[in-house]
Amino acid sequence: MLYHAGMPADGGDRFLTISQITDLIKTTLEEGFPDVAVQGEISNFRPASSGHWYFCLKDRDAILNAVMFRGRADALPFTPADGMVVKAWGNVSVYAKRGSYQLICSSLQRAGEGDILAMLEERKRRLAAEGLFDPARKRPLPLLPSRVAVVTSPTGAAVRDILRVMKRRNAGIDLVILPAPVQGDGAEERIAAQIDAANRFGIADVIIVGRGGGSLEDLLPFSAECVVRAIARSAIPVISAVGHEIDVTLSDLAADLRAPTPSAAAEIVAASREELLGRVRDLRESLETSLQSRLERVRLLLAPFRVDGLERNLRMLLQPHLQRFDDAKEDLLRGMRERRDAAQHRLEMASRELASVSPLEVLRRGFSVVTHERTGRVLRSVDGVREEDAVRIRFWKGRMKAVVKECEGGGDEEL
Repeated sequence: MLYHAGMPADGGDRFLTISQITDLIKTTLEEGFPDVAVQGEISNFRPASSGHWYFCLKDRDAILNAVMFRGRADALPFTPADGMVVKAWGNVSVYAKRGSYQLICSSLQRAGEGDILAMLEERKRRLAAEGLFDPARKRPLPLLPSRVAVVTSPTGAAVRDILRVMKRRNAGIDLVILPAPVQGDGAEERIAAQIDAANRFGIADVIIVGRGGGSLEDLLPFSAECVVRAIARSAIPVISAVGHEIDVTLSDLAADLRAPTPSAAAEIVAASREELLGRVRDLRESLETSLQSRLERVRLLLAPFRVDGLERNLRMLLQPHLQRFDDAKEDLLRGMRERRDAAQHRLEMASRELASVSPLEVLRRGFSVVTHERTGRVLRSVDGVREEDAVRIRFWKGRMKAVVKECEGGGDEEL
């Protein structure tokens, strides 16, 4: 219970509950500030998964919590960001569960870049023109550093996270804490001085510069020009591990490597023994695979020059020619057989034709050939033949000699 001012202290029923007094304050504020317009710089902008936007509006002397619900936020042509100066319209209300008042924004309008973002953008352009963010000047980290220096607050969450990871990953690494404030007045000079000291005394193989998350103003020392220049001139490789993954400072751009968080920076520099052994095994397997592949290629290249390979290749080379030779031989033999058969056929036809006109055929039919013994002349008639002349007679089968006893006729006579 809470006693309501202006009421008698002895009236037990005059006490108000927390909800009642909160409702009174809520009513007073909402009725007193139903429609206000304010201008301020956005800080701690937090978009929720529901689509609502939660942020603060501030000036040099005060800060005001604000919220813009999804229906209004979706209609804005821009997305707010820390450091942005805006004009906001809405009404003041009380969030009873937290007992805090806030501005319910119905509309936002950009009033121009915030002083901080404008300053950082100008500094970024100037340092980039000097080549401080050039990727060509960044150096690789040593694979197995023996000592790591950490420039951070000795009491912050960042150093505890780094120590925890170092102990878990590789207890053999020496860790040197170079204490420095990570926010507030003088923080940037101290951070830069510790980076220079680490280089001057050569006390580490790698330097981690970082802190945990925070608002834009909290991270300003790590965008200070003196810190950026100290990182750029460091002979020792520097890992920047400032804030959370979404936070980006100028130190991140100047460092040899940016880690999203201090824990991630520790994971990078403190490779575990198991991881190193795994990398060695992977490299060995990769080497063996590469050598095996090369050997297979050599075997494939030499395969045609083996004895059996040469013999096979020779057969493949000669086979077409031998096949053509066999085909030509068969064609030649077939042609010769055809010519022989044709000649034999013609010979048989000629033989038959010759036989048909042969004198022997005539003799076989009963005729005979008579020749004069003395003159040897074939007698076709009795002309010139006298009695007692000797003649020879040829029959189809056999011969005979005779003496003419009588001659009759002459000229053409039929049988």
